[in-house]
Amino acid sequence: MFDKLNPSTWEIEWFNVGMALVAVVAATIVAYFIYRISFSVLERLAKASETEADNLVLESIRRPVKWSLIAIAVTVVAQGNSALAFVWEPIAQFVRPALLGWIAYTLVKAFTAAMEIRLEASDDPVAVRSRRTRLSILSRTATFAIIFITIGLMLFAIPAVKSIGTTLLASAGLAALAVGAAAQPALKSLIGGIQMALTEPLRIGDLVVVDGHTGRVEEIRMSFITVRTWDQRAIIVPTTSVLDHSFENWSRKSEQLTGPVMLHLDPATRIQPIREELEAFVTTQELWDGRTVQCLMTEAYPESIELRLAVSARTIGDLWTLRCAIREHMIEWLRDEMPEALIRHRLEVEGANQRVQGS
Repeated sequence: MFDKLNPSTWEIEWFNVGMALVAVVAATIVAYFIYRISFSVLERLAKASETEADNLVLESIRRPVKWSLIAIAVTVVAQGNSALAFVWEPIAQFVRPALLGWIAYTLVKAFTAAMEIRLEASDDPVAVRSRRTRLSILSRTATFAIIFITIGLMLFAIPAVKSIGTTLLASAGLAALAVGAAAQPALKSLIGGIQMALTEPLRIGDLVVVDGHTGRVEEIRMSFITVRTWDQRAIIVPTTSVLDHSFENWSRKSEQLTGPVMLHLDPATRIQPIREELEAFVTTQELWDGRTVQCLMTEAYPESIELRLAVSARTIGDLWTLRCAIREHMIEWLRDEMPEALIRHRLEVEGANQRVQGS
């Protein structure tokens, strides 16, 4: 770069370096002013909007856009200054893909957060769970793709890595076989996550029974699903296991379910008074949605009968609470009004005494 035998050349080169620094500072200032003017206009437009999504997107892309404008300004200056190009171009090969990846990453996160804000205004809990599940899976897939591509572009800026990539492409058949075999679990999880987002066998917030565990789906990732049980345990289930095996989803279409309360009573019990008391009690409960209230004898054994009291509610949580209230009330009512209906182990002492006396 510098000619040691010619001092005048030094002066020229140092002059070029100084001009390059001045040009970089000037370009940075211009890029910063463009950034401030552009975002001030966009902020006014966002404030005029009724949704908070615009402000969220602007705040997310503010920093990467600022640094990207500065990088573009330096690149433009470097094209007209050889001294600056000598220093900047090797660095720019890493900076440009990193900034592009940063912008794409923040846009994905911002739009995901904006869509979640819009979901909060929806009155349909099933639709909210469906869209939130798709957002979660697709945003993670997009984030993975952005990071993978960004790192790949940055690595290919290294000559040694680029030559290795060229060599691998020359033997594409063997490389594809090796990579495919090594990445089979990751690819299977990726495909399973996409399939989960498209088919929606379960969604975030659904109440499911998986491998004998009952709980709410708390998180869906590409490789596993987190189910939170009522006692706050986190059950980690592989995504492929959910797709390959059967499970129960209690809120697939709606949370309006019908639940039973089982009573085991004496065979001599009269059923109609119990049915009337059940209907009278349920109609006073705010948790009951007015769809179902039944009292059926489902089994009859030599020493007991089985009554199934069926009620319905708007949500699964309401149904659980309502069933507990009915169970408590009916047991108390039977104890006070029909104590003979409760099962007891009896000894027929009078009959035994008569048989003994007769003998």
